[in-house]
Amino acid sequence: MRIVLADDSLLLREGLERLLIESGHQVVAAVGDGPSFVRAVLVERPDVSIVDVRMPPSHSDEGMRAAVEVRESWPTAPILVLSQYVELSYADELLATGGGAVGYLLKDRVSDIDDFVDSVARVAGGGTVLDPQVVAQVMGARRRNDPVESLTPREKEVLTLMAEGRSNAAIAEAMVVTEGAIAKHIQRIFGKLGLEPDDSDNRRVLAVLAYLRN
Repeated sequence: MRIVLADDSLLLREGLERLLIESGHQVVAAVGDGPSFVRAVLVERPDVSIVDVRMPPSHSDEGMRAAVEVRESWPTAPILVLSQYVELSYADELLATGGGAVGYLLKDRVSDIDDFVDSVARVAGGGTVLDPQVVAQVMGARRRNDPVESLTPREKEVLTLMAEGRSNAAIAEAMVVTEGAIAKHIQRIFGKLGLEPDDSDNRRVLAVLAYLRN
């Protein structure tokens, strides 16, 4: 994959660049601020871009604003955002851009190299990837009268794995059941939540995530 990388920490930026190159990918641009990230992505049109939430000058949300700006010019741009902490407002803002091909991970996930590189590939492929801690906080904030509470514990487990961007096969492997069983769980989940099933895994996951955020 051709990748654009943005992080104001030179050490982390070079570390990520080396990790990605050693995994067989090409880093076409590595920058340290939001405006440079926007320019690099729109010029290079990479297969996926990776950006830190907090960058100069204020070290608040420049990276997220740069990601949103990119999506305004290139709605299907695949973007993976990295954050030091779980900040649900940032996850919401990123998902609100629509179109799939987005990810929001904590920087701690980078230490699991195989999982991190797999997440990058899933975003590049049009998928949606959310850090498990983000999913856990969203699920924990549900109102008591929410239809999600009508789901069985097993269905909630499937929904959580769906929200993390897992495929049916990956969910089946994690839960040690057949793909057919997972497909049935998903159909029941959509029925209880009033969501129309869709042949596109990406649209299906986004629909569930959009519902969880309301």
